[in-house]
Amino acid sequence: MMMSPSPTKGATTREAILARSYSLACVAGLEGLTIGALAAQVGMSKSGVFAHFGSREELQLATLDLAGERFVGHVLVPALRERRGLPRLRAIMANWFDWVRHEEDGGCLFLAAASEYDDRPGPIRDRLLQHEVDWREQLARSVQLAVDAGELAKGTDTMQVAFELYGIALMIHHDAGLTGYAEAAERGLRAFDRLIRSYSPNA
Repeated sequence: MMMSPSPTKGATTREAILARSYSLACVAGLEGLTIGALAAQVGMSKSGVFAHFGSREELQLATLDLAGERFVGHVLVPALRERRGLPRLRAIMANWFDWVRHEEDGGCLFLAAASEYDDRPGPIRDRLLQHEVDWREQLARSVQLAVDAGELAKGTDTMQVAFELYGIALMIHHDAGLTGYAEAAERGLRAFDRLIRSYSPNA
């Protein structure tokens, strides 16, 4: 009697497929991600890949979630070792800039997906929006910790600061491939410091 694959083996295979899916999506975008293309990449049959996700859309959603996990693991988690307040917020931004440098060939999956799905209602756009909202709220909470520590002015609009921080990061993404990462990151940190000074209690 043939034994069915163990859950551990199945989970390991799924993780391997997702890792390749993420790399493929960074180059081709979520729209370029298909069961057939992925099956060829991982050396499996299309039915074998399909069995792990059930549909192309579920594959795309899982890939987007993996991108979110990797982003948080690279940007937020290491910054949590820093003291609450501006040291942690600055570490988050520095790690975010560094994320640009370490991205897969092809660029940021989230930026590409935002361009692909900004005007296309559906589950993928909804999931993308949720990731964006979650991250901006995390940024706002980090800003609030700096307010609570007396390092930023009381009454600071934390979501506005998060918006402005996001804008700085977007410019890093934009300029890194044009002027070079080092110059873009340097300008980004200078922009961050100037922004923070504008919200100083003594500003």
